[in-house]
Amino acid sequence: MTAPIDFYFDFSSPYGYFGSCRIEALAAKYDREVVWRPILLGAVFKLTGGQPLPTIPLKSDYAHRDILRCARYYGIPFRIPSRFPVATQAPARAIYWVWDRDPPRAKALAAALLRAYFVDDRDISSPEVTAETAATVGIEREALLAALQEPAVKERLRTETDAAIARGVFGSPFFIVDDEPFWGADRMDQLEHWLKTGGW
Repeated sequence: MTAPIDFYFDFSSPYGYFGSCRIEALAAKYDREVVWRPILLGAVFKLTGGQPLPTIPLKSDYAHRDILRCARYYGIPFRIPSRFPVATQAPARAIYWVWDRDPPRAKALAAALLRAYFVDDRDISSPEVTAETAATVGIEREALLAALQEPAVKERLRTETDAAIARGVFGSPFFIVDDEPFWGADRMDQLEHWLKTGGW
């Protein structure tokens, strides 16, 4: 069986959102599965000294322009949320809880949460908004709200973020296929070439 593509992303990353809109179709062309792995970029930034682009002087104006330009280039619905960035513990925990029960539904939830934030301007840092979004893809709202407070679910997200860092993940989106890392939505053409040729 061909190894899956590991797709790491933060729910507050516009570029992660752009990657999420394209990765499943790309993987399907080459008979690959995709494992969606939300992480907390805040934990990564503590190690790298990084910070969200919108908060960096000089870079922030370019980032704003580039994000909007990328959305137009890819033809992806998008608007910059009124609260940006936001904490992403609630949606990330939700994905891992659902993934252990129903991976396809977890992917549907991840896509719905990203759309809720980057298209509908809903504050997905709120557990209530996360649960309401989950209900739209057939997940029981109250069960999810309870799960978000479980110590094991909180620990799962910490463990997954630590494991991502151990693999060298430092941004969003970040793809690993056949142990080869690709960082950024703008590297997906190279990712496709890798899948097509088996590497170079």
